[in-house]
Amino acid sequence: MELIIRNTPNQPIYEQISSQIKSQIIAGKLSPGEALPSIRALAKDLRISVITTKRAYDELEADGFLYTVAGKGCFVAEKDLDLIREQKLKELEDHLDAAAALAAQCGVSPAELVEMLRTLLKEDTRV
Repeated sequence: MELIIRNTPNQPIYEQISSQIKSQIIAGKLSPGEALPSIRALAKDLRISVITTKRAYDELEADGFLYTVAGKGCFVAEKDLDLIREQKLKELEDHLDAAAALAAQCGVSPAELVEMLRTLLKEDTRV
């Protein structure tokens, strides 16, 4: 499991960890039942606090992405990936709706907005 931590003030480290692990689960890079590194091992590898990794794992467990077995560790939970995808698509639609409303307020045409999105997609190395 590969995680990249950035020192940015706008996203706490525990959120970076949990969002990257969620993404890997949704993408199928982490399989249901697969063991994750222990909280202490992950903290050591990332050179961060054990409290931070614990919070990330707690968030993932609360969201149903992980489960913990006492004395054994944390494991990837079974998830309905279609349901997760639908939730993410709904979230995307909400963001695009807000962007379209803002564009209308600024007098940006639909063609200009589409071109802005194309430019952003080309610049985004994650796509």
